[in-house]
Amino acid sequence: MKIGINGLGRIGRCVLRAIFELNFHNQIDLVAINGSTNIDIHKHLIQYDSVHGKFPYNVHKNSQGIEICGKTIPLLLEKDPANIPWEKYGVEIVIECTGKFNTKELSQKHLNSTVKKVIVSAPVSDSDCTIIYGVNNSILKSNHDIISAGSCTTNCVAPILDIMDNNVGIKSGFITTIHSYTNDQNLVDNNHKDIRRARACMMSIIPTTTGATKTIELIIPHLKGKINGTAIRVPTPNISMSNIVFNTVKETNKNEINNIIKNESQTSEVISFTEEKLVSIDFTHTTYSAIVDLSETNVIDNNLCYISAWYDNEWAFAVRLLDIATLLKQYLDDK
Repeated sequence: MKIGINGLGRIGRCVLRAIFELNFHNQIDLVAINGSTNIDIHKHLIQYDSVHGKFPYNVHKNSQGIEICGKTIPLLLEKDPANIPWEKYGVEIVIECTGKFNTKELSQKHLNSTVKKVIVSAPVSDSDCTIIYGVNNSILKSNHDIISAGSCTTNCVAPILDIMDNNVGIKSGFITTIHSYTNDQNLVDNNHKDIRRARACMMSIIPTTTGATKTIELIIPHLKGKINGTAIRVPTPNISMSNIVFNTVKETNKNEINNIIKNESQTSEVISFTEEKLVSIDFTHTTYSAIVDLSETNVIDNNLCYISAWYDNEWAFAVRLLDIATLLKQYLDDK
């Protein structure tokens, strides 16, 4: 299965690294990448990362692009998806990571004689489907060409809400994501459409919004109107936490809630747990969408529940994009 990556920012580079670090290259052949700057900068930022550390494989430059483990990966520099010559390299799936083409109209510009599927690393309101890996994989169909992977926060929260709803029922809930700053924010005070995000991200705790609840309503429709949420940006570069408060249909207690998480983690690819007293940096480079901190679980009056879950908002989300790509492989021959 031949894929191309459009956008070599935080998520795009994590996707590239994960292909090699996690042996996705046994299923996925990365045949082209499209970036926005010169090859020397891309090469350096792939090799060295201030959050995820040095890439364990040497990255070399050659006349076509970069070389990793003896494999040449052509580097393209096109701004318009319609102009990227994916077909030259036989690309079948594009992982869209620029953050700029988050509508069906824009992302489908990638589609051509060889590209049959596009996975977008952001919510897309009019996508053919939204897949939160580990929650609604089964809805994927062969005629779904533009697939949204939701957001990193949705990938953390949705699996937890899904299993809690299946086991104890959810009447209503509220999510607070305590999220590391992103490159959407300003290092120093500057213009921004969100007044609070206009402020220096390293100097304040910044309340803002999250679109995670809208995506949750898409993938768990019967929770529509029952879940809301907010986001708080904090001065750390990576690793976030979702605090989930919900009212249950059935009476429950802390032990039952934690046992549900423990049992689910035995078979889940996306949910894990910890009973250690850890802090955010300890979860860097984790592949799980959610790591529930069991020591933080609380239940009041048998129905009001609180669950806290850590997630690497870069690395885990990048791995989910590759997981979705592997799901799509079965449909490529149908096109």
